[in-house]
Amino acid sequence: MTSVNSLVNIAVFGIGGAILVAALIGLLLVVSGSAHGSSPRLLTAFGGASVVLLVVLPALAALNVMAGGGGFWAGLVNATVVAALMYAVNVALLPVLARRQAMVSGRPGLTDLRPSASVLLGGLVVCLGVGLLVTGVTAFVV
Repeated sequence: MTSVNSLVNIAVFGIGGAILVAALIGLLLVVSGSAHGSSPRLLTAFGGASVVLLVVLPALAALNVMAGGGGFWAGLVNATVVAALMYAVNVALLPVLARRQAMVSGRPGLTDLRPSASVLLGGLVVCLGVGLLVTGVTAFVV
């Protein structure tokens, strides 16, 4: 029964988080294309909201699994997959954001922005680290 709960947690928190991240990026695109542009304070707020989502949603997924009887490893897998889904949305929307920023700033070099394999792998390692951190903290809570 734990495996079904894990899939539901991944679907709810991972896909929900991916939608929230996509919405944040969409708002950032709208704000950056406005007549006033985006202030550093607003960009910091968007970055902070993204970091909060990247930490809170995997923590909630791990908490839900571990409170339901799943062990540390099940919580770790859930938290890591949720973080990886949100990371995948960020990577998928990066070219759109780069094209928009190139259009606004007038720097055509941004349109060729593509993450390398080492950057993608490093992001997955960060997702694993986030999963390990939030599952470790959740293990003390539960």
